[in-house]
Amino acid sequence: MQTLKKHFKKSLALIFISTLIPAQLIAAATDLTAQDNYLKARIKSLEQNTDHANHLQPVEKSQEFHGVFYGFLPCKNCNGIKATLSLKQNNLYLLVTQPAQESSKELYEKGKYTWDDEKHNVTLTPRNDASIKQYYIKDEGTLIQLNDDGTSMKPDQASNYTLRRSDSAKTREVHIH
Repeated sequence: MQTLKKHFKKSLALIFISTLIPAQLIAAATDLTAQDNYLKARIKSLEQNTDHANHLQPVEKSQEFHGVFYGFLPCKNCNGIKATLSLKQNNLYLLVTQPAQESSKELYEKGKYTWDDEKHNVTLTPRNDASIKQYYIKDEGTLIQLNDDGTSMKPDQASNYTLRRSDSAKTREVHIH
């Protein structure tokens, strides 16, 4: 009886292994077919000169101007303030500031921003009772904070109140809040 069981187990193992090999060959052939179909579809899509202009919707200028801006602003009571301004595509912003001193807390300000193409400025309107801030848009990568009344700062002060967009700054320094 023992030899019969042993012979039966060997036969069963042999049958199992013999069915596995063709199954693997079938799976490999199926994979090759799928890869070939994908490659043909990709080539066909690249060869087509499809004009997608009909699908595009006009975008407001303020929707195009977005990104994350960094700066180190002056402070009367500390060594400076790290500032990170995130202008999002849906006209919402997040301003994170942190005084450069030991164990200082981050301050978060959220709200909406508007774009004035004639004046070349961005106005931040916070959700809470904080004051409205305005920035002059020097170029796509540079914002310069304006005085509370919306006028430009003196040229020697303006460079101290500059925020630069993360992808336009030449430095690899990252502000971590």
